[in-house]
Amino acid sequence: MKNKILIPTDFSAHAWNALEYASNLFKDDKCTFYLLNAFQLYHFTTDSLILPEPGEPEYKKAREESETGLKKLIDGIELQFNNPIHHFEIISSYNPVLEAVKESVYEKQISLIIMGTKGETNAANIIFGSNAVDVMEKIQHCPVLVIPEVASFMNERKKEIVFATDFKINYNHKELESLITIAKRIKAPVRILHILENGKLTPEQENNKEILRENMKDLVSTFHTLTNIKVAAGVHSFIESRGSEMLALIHKKHNVLNSIFSKSLVEKVGYKPKVPVLAMHDLKN
Repeated sequence: MKNKILIPTDFSAHAWNALEYASNLFKDDKCTFYLLNAFQLYHFTTDSLILPEPGEPEYKKAREESETGLKKLIDGIELQFNNPIHHFEIISSYNPVLEAVKESVYEKQISLIIMGTKGETNAANIIFGSNAVDVMEKIQHCPVLVIPEVASFMNERKKEIVFATDFKINYNHKELESLITIAKRIKAPVRILHILENGKLTPEQENNKEILRENMKDLVSTFHTLTNIKVAAGVHSFIESRGSEMLALIHKKHNVLNSIFSKSLVEKVGYKPKVPVLAMHDLKN
């Protein structure tokens, strides 16, 4: 896994928290961090054919503010972290966040996206910010690590990662690479969690479970099963009861991402996201 990390930022406290988490996570690794600020001129509506040109005053001012913010961010990083094996580059993009991330992943050959989120929003059905959910779901060829504003990286703390799965994917090493790499980096065991909904696993699920076991052979890993509980509630209660440090899952169409982070579920089980979420992707889908 090459260490080319993209960190979108809007210069907020939760964006800085994600940057701080990333710096600690990769403190012993030579990395290039790309700091991305996506800016827009909000008085230009999406249904208008009139778009700002690079020479227009509004565009020039917005770009200058974006680039100045990014340069100040790097100054702050150098003062606080000062890691000689970390290199930082800035990207200022006139685009919606999702489009800016897509372009940057392709152009810079990004290996991992790390982004912060404010957590609960005013939206009726989403607990993670909409940008974070969009990136997790729609950036198909790059893993995404989302850091809630309440999460912090503590080097001395014992860590474990919960990998929630339904065993319906025939896993390969490439799809699991980011999970394996992070687990090794922070010396964390992986707790593989399945919520059993229908009596027992099918032969296909049993086969996929064994393939997963083989892929995890170089890690400390254990398998866990919960029954008589809804998927989202089971995942959340497992993490909270163990004090786990991270949730990992593989995103595919019609998976449990939205149900896990729906506000209605939060109200039912009293859960707010406190741990980072690593969203990987079914590359065969």
